[in-house]
Amino acid sequence: MSNPRIISGKARGTRLKSVPGDITRPITDMVKEALFNILGGDIYGATFLDMFGGTGSVGIEALSRGANFCRFIDLHRAAVQTIRTNLELTRLQERAQVLQGDAFTLLSRPADQQFDYIFIAPPQYKGLWEKALATVDNHIEWLSEDGWVIVQIDPVEYSPQPLQHLEEFEQRRYGNTLLIFYERKSEEFPSSE
Repeated sequence: MSNPRIISGKARGTRLKSVPGDITRPITDMVKEALFNILGGDIYGATFLDMFGGTGSVGIEALSRGANFCRFIDLHRAAVQTIRTNLELTRLQERAQVLQGDAFTLLSRPADQQFDYIFIAPPQYKGLWEKALATVDNHIEWLSEDGWVIVQIDPVEYSPQPLQHLEEFEQRRYGNTLLIFYERKSEEFPSSE
């Protein structure tokens, strides 16, 4: 598979470095383009959390298209170094923060910021997406009021999840990639009458 590229925006056309080895699951350009077509202009000025950063391709695409800030988290040193290199290549490092650590531990701490988009694309077939989604659901203060959680998995991994604060509202399938979209439940915000 060729190195991912930035599709649109300030860093359009930049080829990103890949993480050595097989610890990451790179998103294809087709799926990434489809995702950002769904997000559209709402990405402009948004805050983005890339929970399993990998190459940084998705978060960097968000920054290239005008997101205000992206925090990348990855457990693996090679991935963290690759994200930093790719941010330098695209000249977008000033609006980014790269953290090496366990995403579950970091999100279990009190929120220091709210994110408009939380992107979850962990290593496949390990049940990590369910754990990540549950962690966000249990620490909902990380997600802005009208924010979305976006999960990228293989369709065979999918199952409905019992969630307290989030609800699924959309699925899009592209070959062997499934994007699932979650938002806060509407009863989270009782009308003021």
